[in-house]
Amino acid sequence: MTGINKVIRTLIVSDFFLQCGWGLIGPIFAIFITQQINGGTLAAVGLIAATFWFVKSVAQPFIAHYLDVKKGEKDDFNLLVFGMFFANLIPLAYIFTTELWHIFLLEAIRGLCMACVLPSWAGIFTRHIDRGWEAFSWSIESTTIGFAFSFAAAFGGILATFLGFKIIFVLISLFGLGATFLLFFMRNHLFHRDGFVPRVPPTEKPF
Repeated sequence: MTGINKVIRTLIVSDFFLQCGWGLIGPIFAIFITQQINGGTLAAVGLIAATFWFVKSVAQPFIAHYLDVKKGEKDDFNLLVFGMFFANLIPLAYIFTTELWHIFLLEAIRGLCMACVLPSWAGIFTRHIDRGWEAFSWSIESTTIGFAFSFAAAFGGILATFLGFKIIFVLISLFGLGATFLLFFMRNHLFHRDGFVPRVPPTEKPF
């Protein structure tokens, strides 16, 4: 990746594995709810998705403001790792869920975790883009996520059909925890103090 520094490369590779994992369940999550959970309906699927997005959307601006006020990137990194780690334990909890309220609770927790992940990830990414490579860096991120979703969409349904949902949930956690571990490769390259000018606005991702 010419023109892309280690922090940006690490974030992109980490995001690839994260989206590969969560992309496995995206197309078939509604089937899991309606077939495996007591009281699961298509209406409930919509409300569950709304719960995740509502919690994340409410909490995210407050967390982002806190990160902007704090100097340096230590807090960004810690919150990024914290959010990703606990968000990627949620699929393991899905294995033991039987009631609809379990899913609502888990999705609310995941929403809070991702409210920690998105601002911290986007903040670090934005600050570390090399001057003159802004568009290319963001295009590589977008392209990488596109490949991740195409891979996950192709295999998620097949794996669920032959191996069952439990294996899918374990794989999601393994991909996600691997993505979390990768973040430590950029730890020594973060800014200890402010003194940079963000040049590119962050983008929203579906997971």
